[in-house]
Amino acid sequence: MHSINFLRRKWLGVFAGLALFAGGAAWAQVDTMASIKQKGKMVVGVKADYKPYGYIDPSGKIVGLEIDLANDIAQRLGVQIELIPVVAANRMEFVKQGRIDMMIATMAFRPDRAEVVSIPQPLYYAGAANVFAKKSSGLKNWADLKGKPICGVQGAYYNRRTGEEFGAQMVVFKGVTEAMAALEAGNCVGTVFDTTFFAGLADAKWADYAMVLPSIDPEPWGLGVRKEDAKFTAFISDVTKEWHKTGFIIGLEKKWGIPVSPFLLEQQAKFK
Repeated sequence: MHSINFLRRKWLGVFAGLALFAGGAAWAQVDTMASIKQKGKMVVGVKADYKPYGYIDPSGKIVGLEIDLANDIAQRLGVQIELIPVVAANRMEFVKQGRIDMMIATMAFRPDRAEVVSIPQPLYYAGAANVFAKKSSGLKNWADLKGKPICGVQGAYYNRRTGEEFGAQMVVFKGVTEAMAALEAGNCVGTVFDTTFFAGLADAKWADYAMVLPSIDPEPWGLGVRKEDAKFTAFISDVTKEWHKTGFIIGLEKKWGIPVSPFLLEQQAKFK
């Protein structure tokens, strides 16, 4: 009986070893750059609903700051580009499944996300918190919010700080559309939300409004590539360092009418 158990353990060990070997082989076989060059195109997951970072223009083409970044990477590799619209719910899965070669889709860095996809360092961009209000509101510093009604969006990470630390009377809505409608109706003196959302508000009705405070609480964004592809991760890391060093993304902000991100200025100083 003991010999049977010994043999069973021995064979289980052999099978486990073979499984590990097979898994390691599959792990090593992922070479996104080779695959891209072989097919002559790079398939990139992008946002198509977040102006001006990735959105559909009147001609039906997906354009935006992140699309310009994706195009730059494709040009460096000497290949064509295919854009696949993604949303928060599927962007990481598309990368994991190999349906796209890379994802650049307004994804904030989270440690748990870095367990699903590889997020090259340094991070390329960052949103932050600000208050969108009438230019004539008199709001200049976060302390100026004390006692004033400020619209917010349910679940936003900066609501608590705005209310508790700066003393604003938070008026929270289910979505950003409702919060902005309340601001327009005069139910609050400003809306606290992400700078990247406000950057896309080009409607004439917002001509007298602006982000009136210094941005706080930056939330860096990362690209996503296959977790097991160290080579492609390193390539994207080098490209991102060059973007920061040369101020390439700062130039794109100017092109798309976006106020200069303090995060980008910090990164440029770091890599210059």
